[in-house]
Amino acid sequence: MTTYAPQPGSAPWSRKVLAHTRMEFKLLLRNGEQLLLALVIPLGVLVLLGATGLGDRLPLGSGRPIDEAVPRVLALAVLSSSFTSLAIATGFERRYGVIKRLGASPLSRTGLLAGKIGAVLLIQGIQLVVLIGTGFALGWKPVGGVTAVIGVILTVLCGTAAFASLGLLMAGVLRAEATLAAANLLYLLLLVGGAIMTPVDEYPAGMQGVVRLLPSAALASGISNSTVQGVIPWAAALSLALWAAVLGYLVSRTFRWD
Repeated sequence: MTTYAPQPGSAPWSRKVLAHTRMEFKLLLRNGEQLLLALVIPLGVLVLLGATGLGDRLPLGSGRPIDEAVPRVLALAVLSSSFTSLAIATGFERRYGVIKRLGASPLSRTGLLAGKIGAVLLIQGIQLVVLIGTGFALGWKPVGGVTAVIGVILTVLCGTAAFASLGLLMAGVLRAEATLAAANLLYLLLLVGGAIMTPVDEYPAGMQGVVRLLPSAALASGISNSTVQGVIPWAAALSLALWAAVLGYLVSRTFRWD
């Protein structure tokens, strides 16, 4: 005769995070507006810069325009998916009570953050495949081989952690409408003044010191240095990791479930 003994308790933290990651990934795939922001806009920018000659007239860097444009568009894609899209989606999830219901589960704030970042990384995998394939079709010639691949992956991981933490910090303390406005405004400000599409050296001398400290500058320069110079951008990765650590801690302390 078999005896069944109950084993009460929560599932392991890793299993809870993986389950939450799968759910978040499915929700992101079903959200057309977020996919537009995460993939269609960066893809359109890349095609515009690489196929129309616009990249020749913009200060993208000292190398071939397409070689400078692709890594910066990759940085734009990371910013779009890990910050703006995530912040807006999470803000409205709080408004509609989705986050409150998750708060009643064994999922902690840290687990919520990890699950959402995991889903964003899956989306970014799709982004990178599409954008890199398009870049090669437009004549992109990265250098560095394996070193460049490691540099891009390292920078994307650290950048995703930093900007996802920023997005969740904003979504966790502001109302949904305020998050929508603030996330879009900050996205535009970083796009124009955060050294995403333009190297830091192209900014006025008085601004360069401040711009270099921004996570957006570290993200774009890190990916660009990986593919244009063929080096692993340790300084950029460390800067992004520090941003991620500080912002992640603030999320864990301030995020409100409702």
